[in-house]
Amino acid sequence: MHKYIIGIDTGGTFTDAVLVDRDLHEVVATAKRPTTHFNLAKGTGDALTELIESSGIASEQVTGVSVSSTLATNSVVENKGARVAIIVIGYVKHFKLPVKAVLFVKGGHTIKGKEEEPLDLEYLVSLVSDLKDEVDVYGVCSAMSIKNPIHELVAEKAIGMIDPKPVFCSHQISNQAGMQERAATAGLHAKLMPIMQKYVSGVQLAMEKHNLHCPMIVVGGDGKPLAAEIVVKQAGLTVASGPACTAHFGAARSNTDSLVIDVGGTTTDIAMIEDRQPLLALDGCQIGQWKTHVEAVDMHTKGVGGDSYVHLSHTGQLALGPSRVTPLSMAKGILSVEEWLGSDDSSKLIIFRPEAESVAQVDGLTALLTQHGQMTPAMIREKCGLGGVALGVQLEHLSRKQQIFECGFTPTDALHVLDIIDIGEKDLAVRGADILGGVMGLSAQKFARLVIGRTEELIENLVIDYVIQRYWNNSLTSFISTRKNHPVLGVDFSIKIPLIGLGAAARYFLPSVAANLGTTVTFPEHCEVGNAVGAAIICLSGDVHP
Repeated sequence: MHKYIIGIDTGGTFTDAVLVDRDLHEVVATAKRPTTHFNLAKGTGDALTELIESSGIASEQVTGVSVSSTLATNSVVENKGARVAIIVIGYVKHFKLPVKAVLFVKGGHTIKGKEEEPLDLEYLVSLVSDLKDEVDVYGVCSAMSIKNPIHELVAEKAIGMIDPKPVFCSHQISNQAGMQERAATAGLHAKLMPIMQKYVSGVQLAMEKHNLHCPMIVVGGDGKPLAAEIVVKQAGLTVASGPACTAHFGAARSNTDSLVIDVGGTTTDIAMIEDRQPLLALDGCQIGQWKTHVEAVDMHTKGVGGDSYVHLSHTGQLALGPSRVTPLSMAKGILSVEEWLGSDDSSKLIIFRPEAESVAQVDGLTALLTQHGQMTPAMIREKCGLGGVALGVQLEHLSRKQQIFECGFTPTDALHVLDIIDIGEKDLAVRGADILGGVMGLSAQKFARLVIGRTEELIENLVIDYVIQRYWNNSLTSFISTRKNHPVLGVDFSIKIPLIGLGAAARYFLPSVAANLGTTVTFPEHCEVGNAVGAAIICLSGDVHP
């Protein structure tokens, strides 16, 4: 009887599943289903159902399930996840991290582990008392806790007595000496913990439904298979999980040095292959504004993909990403676009999801959305006067609880307008392009081509910036993004190694990117589900790390 491995990749838009023969290492079946963010078990279960029914295998033939996910990476890019407060003990020089708050308390130890200053418990207690309604989880980082963690442990106990929420101590999850590095690592784990808890339990529920009682592993950002229990406790290890699978898929399909580029619905991820091996970044990778400080595949990611949010200002300035929305062409039951779509705060529709987990009302916004079902930010402001930063904070809260989702025009819609793809409602995409194009004085076709061109430009800039950072350890992001519009200086770049494309959207954007960079791009077999294949490859190649 043949034995199989199932590889699963949960992205921001689709959940992919593949069935791989353990002995032959061949893909024998694939499945692709929409990711259901409000109930991850459903999307994963749908993909497993399609995979098992199409292949006709018995559950006992499956000896392992290997999963990867870009959910952690996407959460960092889109600034979602838990609201985190970092308590820094015994460090004078202040720094910032992309969390809710970074607060500094007296205390800490010397390099020999001797107490340098007593922990200011009274001040710590007052801080937590003020914060407890504003945050979901805490990170604690004390000076030289890698030598003596007592102040972190006392702080953990004190926080727990005031606010019984999770606390991450830096000495338990990082052995780096740098305070900012350890604080960032603790914050990253804290921010992503609820996301990975929900994801792991969702996959396990889907496995139970299909009587899959084999081991489940999660691919870490360094490409190593991890036990599910450790992933829940140290969720930051899964940042770059998807890109790690991207890199291993590319390495298995390439005979030469190359750049592997995964263009998904939410992000574009880039990794380099040298000597048929993915490169590792020992000090972590850069995702948006966050340096992870967790060993991972050397990769670069940006919030640009098939479902990136296209936003127009009233003056006709077009912006794309980094957040994702449901494309007009893929949305069902939404208001007629003529009733709401426009520039500024009318460029996306907020849709209340009554079937998601219930949350307490947030200053009347939940009640308003419950009553109307679908509203733009402009409509919300008109009804209750809430707008700007205040509205953004409340919408982020509801989005984190999966109580709402957002719909708008995307590159996927532009592909529909230009008859490049036909997987949704073209009419909705054309009507949306006609409205937004009208703001800029363009036809629907010209507006769609502008969106496609901007998407390709952002991916091209990402490739250039990755190579510059890889070889010169310096970012020229601001220069690269404006180089084509400079009044005096003209600069073109070329790449001397080929590109390997994977992901659902790669075929539509990468050929132009490769041409502009003077190189070639190939799309190996099963590249549309390449990360799921990569997850299976990793499962076949190594022992699980506890």
